[in-house]
Amino acid sequence: MSHTPEGKPGTVRPGGRTARTRTAVLAATRAELTDTGLARMTVEKVAARAGVAKTTVYARWRDISGLIVDLLSELTVRTVPVPDTGSLEEDLRQLARGLLELFRSTEDLVMFEAIFATALHDREAREALSAFYAFRLDASAALVDRAAARGEVPPGTDRLEVIRTLSSAFYYRRFISGEPVTERDADRAAAVAAHSARAGLLVAPPA
Repeated sequence: MSHTPEGKPGTVRPGGRTARTRTAVLAATRAELTDTGLARMTVEKVAARAGVAKTTVYARWRDISGLIVDLLSELTVRTVPVPDTGSLEEDLRQLARGLLELFRSTEDLVMFEAIFATALHDREAREALSAFYAFRLDASAALVDRAAARGEVPPGTDRLEVIRTLSSAFYYRRFISGEPVTERDADRAAAVAAHSARAGLLVAPPA
C-alpha cells in the first residue's frame, strides 16, 4: 500500500492543531524508539501513542523514515549552547562533557542509532542527518572563532576540523568499537583538539 506525503515528511504550516499534532507525533516517535526500537516500530504504534489517526501520520510523514527525517529537523532547529569561558581548551572540555552526557542518555542514544540506521538506506534521512551535523558543527565552531580572535590559534585554522577532532573519538568508541566513553576520554579529546589547533595542525590547506 503506497501513501503520498504532502510535500516532504512533516511539512506543514506551524501553529494551532497542526503544531500540536506534530509535537505529539514526534514525542511518540522518540518514545517508541526507546521502548521498542526501530525494527519493531510501526506507524500504527506511533499514531496510537500520539492519540491521532494512523491516516494522519501516513498522509503527513509517509512512513517510519519520514518520521525519522522530521525528528532530525526538529533537533536541528534547537538552540545549541556553546561554552564561552575565554579559553579554547576549557571551552572544548565543556563541549566534550556535554557530548558525554548525550552519549550517556539511553533515549538520545537509541534515537541516534535509529537515525543512523535509517540514513544508510534512505536518501532523505541521509540528507537530514548531514544537515543536522552541518548545523551542529557550525554552531559549535563559534568557540574556535573566538579563540582565533584572541590569538589562541594560528590564522587559517579550520574551525570545523577542530570540532571534528574533538568529537571523532566519541563516535568511534560508541558506534565502531563499542567501548564506553568516560570523563577522562572526554577531557583527553578536548585536550588533543586544543593542542592540535594551537600547534597549527588543523590549519586549512590553501584553496
